[in-house]
Formats: sequence, C-alpha cells, structure tokens
Amino acid sequence: MIAVPTSLEQEIIKGLSAQPKKIPSKYFYDERGDELFQQIMHLEEYYLPEAELDILTDQTKEIIANFPYDSFDIVELGAGDGSKVVHFLDNLMQLGKEITYYPLDISYHVLCMNKALMHQSIPSLEIELIPGDYFDTLAQIPSKKPKMVLFLGSNLGNFEGHSATQFIRKIKQQLAPGDILVLGLDLMKNPKKILAAYNDKTGITRDFNLNLLHRMNRELGANFKLDKFDHYPVYQPLTGTCYSFICSLEKQQVRVANEWFHFEEGEVIHTEVSQKYNIEKIKKLQRAVGFKHLQHLKDRNNLYSINIFS
Repeated sequence: MIAVPTSLEQEIIKGLSAQPKKIPSKYFYDERGDELFQQIMHLEEYYLPEAELDILTDQTKEIIANFPYDSFDIVELGAGDGSKVVHFLDNLMQLGKEITYYPLDISYHVLCMNKALMHQSIPSLEIELIPGDYFDTLAQIPSKKPKMVLFLGSNLGNFEGHSATQFIRKIKQQLAPGDILVLGLDLMKNPKKILAAYNDKTGITRDFNLNLLHRMNRELGANFKLDKFDHYPVYQPLTGTCYSFICSLEKQQVRVANEWFHFEEGEVIHTEVSQKYNIEKIKKLQRAVGFKHLQHLKDRNNLYSINIFS
C-alpha cells in the first residue's frame, strides 16, 4: 500500500521546493513548540503579554462598554493556554456577566492547559474546547447567543498585506448583528525593542524556530543537522514588518521524507512574519473590512492596542 502524504508533509515539501523557501508558522506548534512558546511569553524582551494584560485587566469595562448583554459567548481564536484572558474572564464574572468560553486553537495539547487553568482560577466558568482550524471550528459553535470574538496576541500580525484584510473579512462573515470583534494589534515602536523581542539574549526564540527542524526530523524522517542552521530575525521600520528566517550556515543537502533539498550557504527558510500597526493602518483595516470601530485602547506604555469592532 502506498502511504498517503500528510498535510504536514505536503506543505513542508511544497514550501522547501519554493523560491524562496517558506514554511507556514503554524507548524511551530508541536508539544515542544508549545512549551518553548510558553517560555517566550515570560521573556524579559517579549513585552507583548504584559502590555496586553495591562489592557485586559485594567480596561475590562471599556472593552464591553458598547456590548450591552449580560449573557453571551466569548470565542477566542488562537486561545493558547489562557494565561492572559483568564483575568479578563474573571473580571467579567465579577461584573455579573453570564458567559460561556469557547477557546479555539490548532493545538489540543495547549487547549487542555487552558481548560485546567480556567477550572483552577474560575471554577464556575462554562468552557468548551474546540481544537482545529479557526474557521472550521468557528462555524461549529452551536450557541445563538451574542458573541464576543477575541483575536488577541499578535496573531493577525502573522498575515501579510491583503491577507490580513481577507482573514478579518472571514471572521466578519461568521458574526451576527450585535456581535463584536476584540482585536489585538502590536504597535509600531522603537525598532530595537521590536527586534529584541524576536531575538532574546537567552536564545529561547532561536530554539523555538529551530524546533521546526527537530519536528521535521522526527515526523518526516528528515536529516537536518541543527548546528548547521541558525535563527535570523529582521525588522523593517518603514513598513512595520518583522520577519523570521532559518538560515543555512553552509552549502548542504537535506533529505525530507523522500525528497532532497539543496541549501546554499546563507540561504534562508522564511518561517514567520509579524506585522506591527499604527492608528492609520488600523483605520485602513477597519474601513476595508466594513466594521464600525468602537474603541481603540492602549496599554500605559503605548506598546500594544486592543480594538473593538462591531
């Protein structure tokens, strides 16, 4: 019997065959990748979680100011382990709101971490885990209650150009009148601060990126030698775009599944993009999608924003 290639194998082969080479960032997140990303979230250089938490904990009332419901669903796309949003959910419960929380994430492992945290911190919270692709799972939610859809972190920043607009437009198609989208966007700022967040001094971000090669070795029978590759981030302050690459340190051949791929010295695999925004870019996105912009909230250091669209 001929083995059928998995979607992982198909996308990796396609990406390594392209010029330039490119692998979707969603493949960072195996069990080890989840663990490393949790470490990144606590790095001194990675300012985003603290800035986001600042808004979620101190500006809860402002977030729901234009959402006049006492009973509603909260749907979080790319929910992760829930360590930031738990404070927001707890604040809502304290305000007497009756909510059901639907965390959506491609990683079932990290969703289980999310559920354990919620049960420990907010025992009375109703929670339904939904692993899988955002749009397949968003359409599966059975409730007809008003929805608050959370898309936090810097997740939208992983989409370049028009693809970000197209992604938000797909979310809008799943919303009913009265629903809102709570959208987190990382802001343009000192380029050195941004670049440090993707190139920490302890090397955790490097390990996170190179874990992608580990994963290919383990799951696709690849023979990447990790000491022959390095992590390389770059930030373009004119456009607000941060790119991450895995760079080949020498000329070499690598086998993945049953395919061989040639790398020149200095050749890169593009693994991730992280777009930063300013208010003009946010307004342009809102107008392009056709949302009403209700709120633009920033943390106390003006590093990060949460935007409420209706």
